[in-house]
Amino acid sequence: MFPKRIITSSDGSHSIELIGMQEQYHSIHGAMQESYHIFIQNGLANFKDRDSKISILEVGMGTGLNVLLTLDFAKKHSLNIYYLAVEAYPLEPEFWQKLNYGMLVDHSNAENVFEKIHLSPWDKPYQLDESFKFRKHQEFIENMVLAENQYDLVYFDAFNPNLQPELWTEKVFSNIFNSMKDNGVLATYSTKGIVKQALKQSGFEIEKKPGPPGKREILVAHKRANKTTI
Repeated sequence: MFPKRIITSSDGSHSIELIGMQEQYHSIHGAMQESYHIFIQNGLANFKDRDSKISILEVGMGTGLNVLLTLDFAKKHSLNIYYLAVEAYPLEPEFWQKLNYGMLVDHSNAENVFEKIHLSPWDKPYQLDESFKFRKHQEFIENMVLAENQYDLVYFDAFNPNLQPELWTEKVFSNIFNSMKDNGVLATYSTKGIVKQALKQSGFEIEKKPGPPGKREILVAHKRANKTTI
């Protein structure tokens, strides 16, 4: 897609920079703490007392960090997870093999799990853990028709709206909205006006939350019960 290089963010965790684009896969102020704050604390933590399976859709798997952090949190809270990760541009082995997330996550098998995330086959269910079923799909989210009433939680982690405006549209969010169960939650880092407008037009109720270091706010969007898009 673009030339890339590995960088080290302020919390010591790696990220990927798109050279010449002023764009990174994660915050330069802390890749791991950003992902944990947005997608785990403000996303998955809403379901930490759930007894039944939690279905998660990730748009923009990227480095696989969100998958790894989700599995770690799920193990600590005895959660049963189904996780679909959508990624149009899979990260090449020359990059993901050098990322240091497995050494930083507090999980005895984290490095092995991180490798499995990337080596697992595309478009086939894969058991990352006894209570964590994982599937990754190489596709443009804007071209997908998602089945209705499938997901409790969505991690929307695409590149920013300036770089990929086609992903942050009412059409994409309406498709995602209809794929979510009642009282589902979508978490994303972007608070741009066009993002808030597209989410609202799709039926979501949006809520601003304090952001991680280096970012003032993030967005959490809710699909309230009995709401449908037009």
